[in-house]
Amino acid sequence: MNSISVILTARDTGDRLSLKGEKVFKSGIGRQDIDLELYPDTRYQKIIGFGGAFTEAAAYTLSKISSDKRLKIIESYFDRDKGLGYNMGRVHINSCDFALENYTYVEDGDRELKTFDISRERQWVIPLIRDAIKARGGEIKLLASPWSPPAWMKSNENMNYGGKLLPEYRDVWAKYYTKYIKAFQEEGLNIWGITVQNEPAAVQTWDSCTYTAEEERDFVKNHLGPVMHEEGLGDINILIWDHNRDIIVDRVKPILDDLEAAKYVWGTAFHWYVSEDFDNVGQVHEMYPDKHLLFTEGCQEGGCQIGEWFTGERYGRNIIGDLNNWTEGYLDWNMVLNEEGGPNHVGNYCDAPVIVDTNTEEIYYNSSYYYIGHFSKYIRPGAVRIGVSCTNDNLKATSFLNSDGSIILIVMNETDNPTDFAVSLDNKVADLTLPAHAIATYIIT
Repeated sequence: MNSISVILTARDTGDRLSLKGEKVFKSGIGRQDIDLELYPDTRYQKIIGFGGAFTEAAAYTLSKISSDKRLKIIESYFDRDKGLGYNMGRVHINSCDFALENYTYVEDGDRELKTFDISRERQWVIPLIRDAIKARGGEIKLLASPWSPPAWMKSNENMNYGGKLLPEYRDVWAKYYTKYIKAFQEEGLNIWGITVQNEPAAVQTWDSCTYTAEEERDFVKNHLGPVMHEEGLGDINILIWDHNRDIIVDRVKPILDDLEAAKYVWGTAFHWYVSEDFDNVGQVHEMYPDKHLLFTEGCQEGGCQIGEWFTGERYGRNIIGDLNNWTEGYLDWNMVLNEEGGPNHVGNYCDAPVIVDTNTEEIYYNSSYYYIGHFSKYIRPGAVRIGVSCTNDNLKATSFLNSDGSIILIVMNETDNPTDFAVSLDNKVADLTLPAHAIATYIIT
């Protein structure tokens, strides 16, 4: 391997996923000034992929602009050449905060789920998923997550403000997931996995439902797991937690220590809010190496942040930190939002990598879009993380081996100054420079 293609995004330049030519390795014999050393024979986890959420808010926002601009945005995410190459997506079972209102798929009190109907999703969400599959030219792995059961199944009789699933509805609610999966299958869309509950430790002003770790364990062990198997859906992956890193270890332990519950669990889903305790994610892997880890939600809170650079750096820092701790895939939150950072039925406005002004139809690609692309566009599904050591405190790095033999090295500089560094591979060295507030993907062939 002698050639390095350089892809650069830097704050104080016009470079955005820009090809900046090639560098070459030279003999490294006698060199002591090595900042990054690659170890291709040291192998870690295999990557599933990257993606974002097909929320009703995103799909509705795209429905408000011209068809050609809508398609452009879809391609900018899912096209493997023109876009970021996304191959995963998250969908919400019933409404979430980024929906136009609270909604479910059944009539009140329908314990037998005879009225189950996902026709609302056929209006905006399902057409968006189909167009994304077409733009990608292949399968998209869909992860489905509930924010709340119907109000009549809950202790507080409300989809919002937390509350708990009433014990008498546990089997009914478990059956609800299978109804959803089968309804999507009838639309020609395969659900790859489900999470038990979005953010089960949070009482929110929007759609939410709380579980203790023990309640989640018992629901999986005695209801969701068995019902999924009874309905012929035992091959659908079940993920637990689906909340923040800060207490991830304490939350998964009661579930994964229980062999009867753990046998149904593919792995742990998590979000980035509250903390950047990446080591907690790695600790879960060390405790349960046969289980998987998937990042399932992160965004910049507080409405649109058009033109800001710190949002992209937050993505880069978190993606590197989690990938270096055994995470196998990364799912962003809303792919697209409107000029307010919505729509959101409780005013919980947030940022997205792509913002669309639905009045002028102007499209804004935020720094986060480009930072995500440095990973999703070049780390292919099936790539394996390889060893990389970094002794330069100004840099953060991660590296992968693609199935075609190419090595992908991603390096990030959050400092105010450009940083020179040397990369070593197989006794050869390349001298590189990363501008201030920049991220680069180096494709080594």
